[in-house]
Amino acid sequence: MKKSSKLLSLLLSSFLAAAVLTACGEDTSSGGGNNESDNNDAQDQAGEMGEEPYTLTAMYNLHTPETPDDYLKELLEEATNTKLDIQWVPDGNYEERLNTAFATNTLPQVVPMGFNMFNQFKDAIRADQFWEIEPFLDEFENLRKLKPEVLDNTRVDGKLYSLYQGRPLSRQGLIYRKDWADNLGLEAPTTTEEVFEMARAFTEDDPNQSGKDDTIGLTDRNDLIYGAFKTIASWFGTPNYWGEKDGELLPEFMFDEYIETMDFVKELHESGYMNQDFPVTSKDDQQAMFKNGTAGMYIGSLPDVMSIYNDAKDLNPDVEYDVQNYIEGPDGEYGIWAIPGYASVVLFPKSAIATEDELRKVLAFYDKLMTAEVANLLIWGVEGEHYQVVDDGVETLEDNRQKIDTQVRPFLSMEIGEPETSGRYEMVATYEVKAKADALVIDNENYLIQDPTIVLDSDTYITHNDRLQQMIDDATYKYILRQIDLDGFNDVVEKWKNEGGNDIIAEFNDSYQSMK
Repeated sequence: MKKSSKLLSLLLSSFLAAAVLTACGEDTSSGGGNNESDNNDAQDQAGEMGEEPYTLTAMYNLHTPETPDDYLKELLEEATNTKLDIQWVPDGNYEERLNTAFATNTLPQVVPMGFNMFNQFKDAIRADQFWEIEPFLDEFENLRKLKPEVLDNTRVDGKLYSLYQGRPLSRQGLIYRKDWADNLGLEAPTTTEEVFEMARAFTEDDPNQSGKDDTIGLTDRNDLIYGAFKTIASWFGTPNYWGEKDGELLPEFMFDEYIETMDFVKELHESGYMNQDFPVTSKDDQQAMFKNGTAGMYIGSLPDVMSIYNDAKDLNPDVEYDVQNYIEGPDGEYGIWAIPGYASVVLFPKSAIATEDELRKVLAFYDKLMTAEVANLLIWGVEGEHYQVVDDGVETLEDNRQKIDTQVRPFLSMEIGEPETSGRYEMVATYEVKAKADALVIDNENYLIQDPTIVLDSDTYITHNDRLQQMIDDATYKYILRQIDLDGFNDVVEKWKNEGGNDIIAEFNDSYQSMK
């Protein structure tokens, strides 16, 4: 979650004076496209405005090895009547570059931030370095469609400063070998006990009918969040990072349900029903065990079933998978941990946008990005060149994969909203199990366990949580591997408290009470 921002804290105080002078000088005046013609319609509408293109400066994370060529950029400029001046920054260097630009007063007009960085910049937001945008959103037909519940997760002291790049609130669930389950007469598990039984049967009862002892139940990896552990913890009723007990917010590992989850995974591991080296197993190796028929259960992102199946069928054309989300814990309830609903947010620095009229022009650009035709252009490229429409969904043209990677993929960083709010196409689910997985992702929204600290503040958390959380992660692995017992785990919790954890608890609770 949130990372240390010592550099930002040191730079902020010296930067404020210049920024305040800038602020004092402000001028306070005031569905989915079906074919290529939709892109042309957007361009025509932009041209009909009769205005000179507005030059917009932005800095975006680059998630591909090379910067994109100008092909899609020029189409986006025509469709939005803008001239885009984009700094593409390799993702690994983005945080450093952003802090440097902030310190030197050279931020562009558009500044994306991930969850961690957004929390680091809250002091700068409170110091009036970024525009509050909520008063302007009702002026824009598409921006006002953004989900209120996700916007609320981005608020700072109740105020809205950012647009968001949407993500499903919870993709988590179980993918399993249906052909193995059919061989053993097993149905989709609906309780944690049935999950354990499936893991046992897939290990001990020759599910692949090979006559050999060559399978295990669960494959997992070195990730307590996006691997199996946190999803299993949800099934046991564990809070999502933090929860409330006796009127006080406490971290998840101070709840009995977290201990029950560790015991469950420890028993799976001790019984040999999962890969023994999971604390050092990469995601690629974890998935390889599932694809090649070593393991029969995968707990993680349900939509992963598509890519897993595509690779697995090349090894075994008869492979069958199925997916399941609703798995009750010992209390007879189902819950699943949720993310805040966004991957990143976009903020608008006052140092680069001097007036409300300029801000409106920048917001107008994003309003156009949220039309279906421009959103499809941004995400999928040009119909017939990068994708085709099948059953009201998109199939990428695999023969043009290199063009997609170099011309389209980098621009995914620019998306605002999500398919429900922009009306853009989604990838067509040609595999029935993937369509079911997509439906279960939507169903998960009925059972979400939210993190109550998303909009709360703790300076100690921002500064020290990486180090403190690593202590808990290490202790969790050691407990599961039977290297420490419960007393040993609790000793680490006490160390966590004494080295800053108690301050985090106090600060989160003070922030929590102030919002009531």
